[in-house]
Amino acid sequence: MAERLLALGCDEVSIGDTIGVAVPSQVAELMGRLRERAPQASWAAHLHDTRGTALANVLAALQVGIDVIDSSAGGLGGCPFAPGASGNLATEDLLYMLHGMGIETGVDLDAVAAASTALAPALGHPLPSRYVQSVRPRR
Repeated sequence: MAERLLALGCDEVSIGDTIGVAVPSQVAELMGRLRERAPQASWAAHLHDTRGTALANVLAALQVGIDVIDSSAGGLGGCPFAPGASGNLATEDLLYMLHGMGIETGVDLDAVAAASTALAPALGHPLPSRYVQSVRPRR
């Protein structure tokens, strides 16, 4: 399917684990094979954190050369096809890890955390972002 999308002219193909059940070995194997078959293509990963493996999966993707990772402020989102699946990988959690590893992102972690914190009251529930939960006062 990915080869077909590339043949149709897609600039980037994002491989998603929208129910959040992948483990790092699966991410590395699949993304590694895709990069081998189409090294000129731009690949991305879209990872949910349902079982707490999203950041580990990001590391696996980075190790095989994937450098485009989807995330969402505060970890907002979900999967309408998988009841109980949690939201997307929280941008703050991703930035904290990447910045801690010395990877430049050009994104201000504090600004994203502030925006996410401002969203929470409107949603009526705490955000799943571990970073926001650990550095912001709880209400």
